[in-house]
Amino acid sequence: MHTDLAKLVVLQVHDIEAKRLRDEIAALPKLVAALETKAAATVGQRAVVLDLIAKDEALRRRLESDIADLRLKVERTQKKIDVATTAVQVNAFEHEATFARAEINRMEDEELESMERGEALEAQRGLADEAVAEAAKTLERERDRAAETIARDRTLLAEVDRKRIALRKEIAQSETGEASLSTYDRISRGKGTAVSEALNQKCTACQMMIRPQRWNDLRDNSADSESALTLMTCENCGRMLYYDPARDSPDRKLVPVESIAASIVRSL
Repeated sequence: MHTDLAKLVVLQVHDIEAKRLRDEIAALPKLVAALETKAAATVGQRAVVLDLIAKDEALRRRLESDIADLRLKVERTQKKIDVATTAVQVNAFEHEATFARAEINRMEDEELESMERGEALEAQRGLADEAVAEAAKTLERERDRAAETIARDRTLLAEVDRKRIALRKEIAQSETGEASLSTYDRISRGKGTAVSEALNQKCTACQMMIRPQRWNDLRDNSADSESALTLMTCENCGRMLYYDPARDSPDRKLVPVESIAASIVRSL
């Protein structure tokens, strides 16, 4: 393996970890903000329920007052009927009393409906209280967890960045280091990662097969091999390829370079 590539493999590990830590540091405040919005929504929903309860209670107080007034009116009207001297007066007072009794009945029905509605609203208030308490508890827990995680991630990120900077300086000191870093950075910007393991004759990043000659070259660990002298790339995705014999299939053999051509000749 090319000496720069061996270090670039480690650099990519650090870069991936640094990105993960930065993404987590950026994501946690958004998560907390979402939980704050949810907690505020539960408080708002509870406020709606409380407002409906208050309106129903006010309605029942008004109905009770109006019913009491109408009952007094019926009593007074009955007294007027008792002292009325003409049939016209009696009929007029009885009509007035009948209307008042009808209004009392209507208001009592409305009051009963309000009481039944109030019972349902009280049940909703109980659920709303539980939801508000649970949302507040979750928010507090996640705030603490986010603060702890961010603090830990920042410490880890500082250490990872220290390793990255030191490793880049080390790579740059080789004869080909600057060019290797430039290639690495260019591919990383375009594809997210710049280095890919060649495993079982495939690029593990794009899963495309590697040509037999290139596969054989990657597997050649001699000091003067092409893989030791150049940064070999995947012909499909363009990432730099490296080969780790410890991860290859133990029974896999070198692919004959002439196998494809020979099969064509035999088919003629």
